[in-house]
Amino acid sequence: MYLQRFYDESLAQASYLVGCSATGEALVVDPSRDVAQYIETAKREGLRVTHVTETHIHADFVSGARELAAATGAQLLLSAEGGAEWQYAYAAADGATLLRDGDTIRVGNVRVEALHTPGHTPEHLCFVVTDTAAADRPMGVFTGDFVFVGAVGRPDLLERAVNQAGTMEKGARQLFASLQRFKAALPDWVQLWPGHGAGSACGKGLGSVPSTTLGYEKLFNAGLAQADEAAFVADVLAGQPEPPMYFAQMKRMNREGPPVLGTLPRPARRPDAELADVLRAGATVVDTRPVAEYGRRHVPGTLSVPLGKQFPTWAGSVLSYEGDFYFIAPEGADEERMAAAARDLAMIGLDGAAGWFAASAIDAALSANASAGTVAEVQPEELDGVLAGGAELVDVRNSSEFTAGHLPGALNLPLGRLAERLDELPRDRPLVIHCQSGMRASVAAGLLASRGFQDVRHLAGDYAGWSKAGRPVEKGEPVPA
Repeated sequence: MYLQRFYDESLAQASYLVGCSATGEALVVDPSRDVAQYIETAKREGLRVTHVTETHIHADFVSGARELAAATGAQLLLSAEGGAEWQYAYAAADGATLLRDGDTIRVGNVRVEALHTPGHTPEHLCFVVTDTAAADRPMGVFTGDFVFVGAVGRPDLLERAVNQAGTMEKGARQLFASLQRFKAALPDWVQLWPGHGAGSACGKGLGSVPSTTLGYEKLFNAGLAQADEAAFVADVLAGQPEPPMYFAQMKRMNREGPPVLGTLPRPARRPDAELADVLRAGATVVDTRPVAEYGRRHVPGTLSVPLGKQFPTWAGSVLSYEGDFYFIAPEGADEERMAAAARDLAMIGLDGAAGWFAASAIDAALSANASAGTVAEVQPEELDGVLAGGAELVDVRNSSEFTAGHLPGALNLPLGRLAERLDELPRDRPLVIHCQSGMRASVAAGLLASRGFQDVRHLAGDYAGWSKAGRPVEKGEPVPA
């Protein structure tokens, strides 16, 4: 048996290729849209992708299952569990084989059994893997978003991200029952191969180790160790990270059927002189330079989403899924770096990257009778005076971060939901924005300025600097605006 893990650092998302060396068949589990990596790896190992599946209808990235099946002719395998509301709308048209609890897939000598594990989502499946050429008992389990290293899947996304009212507690109870069954059905030695690692918003406290065992998790994973249902429900629903805005879009897209791209977007560099014209035409322009550079000087009307590990997450919170968009590149970035940026956004369904501008285009745009945009810095020692003058202090961290500690008087509007809560902010007073260390605050400032807020400032040092200096902080849940 051959097993390969693929990991997307930007989304903390894992996918897997498992193959039979004897027959050359291979199965890919939870693929992203970057399907070339699976095809190339299979070819290099003397395998061919014959089967494609996913553990559930994903909310945090666009599934590549449909894309990979179209590219290879592989059999598409999708969950039939979860009830009528949670069926894949495109399954019949794509000739998918529907899987239920206990169904098995044969990938040469590799036996894969579907195990229905509802809780994170109603249709969720895990896949129990046995290498029948060498053993008659399972080696491991592809657990998707059911069990992670050090954590379990969150059952609140359908309610908090997709507005399915009343599903949160029901999901938590389903998750508890699934975990009890899972622990009883499998031996402690089985390896667990999860769908996400540290940094994913699909759970809280996820570990960064790539894999674990059921026995280890039963000892040290609080979700598996908890034997009391009521205590489990309370704990698993508390302190979950704020779901990014784009999760609802992903859920719809993956259920209805993601568009098949064929190739990933690769935007071309545009002449500097075109930036002003693009902005005048109303196009969205994303400034991907570092936070400090955007704050010092930027073209008014551009959004700030710095390149980095969280780039797709924060871009998905401020970019529209309608229409094209353009990038302003950091100093020294080349075609490959901007192609990678477009690829990262295509992973969450933002396929409209129409081109990119070098940083020098900023000078050209500002020379066309435009004043440079800036984000004024408010020093910590100045904050009391600024607030006394009527400014609003806005903390754009997650609510769990805010509860653990925040500046006195701060209003909590998490960046992941800021775009839908703008009506809670005053437009006739200055806004002083901060986060933990600056990046989310820069993204928020760019969004607010693009939506017509005239006086947006940034608290220098953010919460990390404020608390490190020993200045006063409060604890407690956010107060509704």
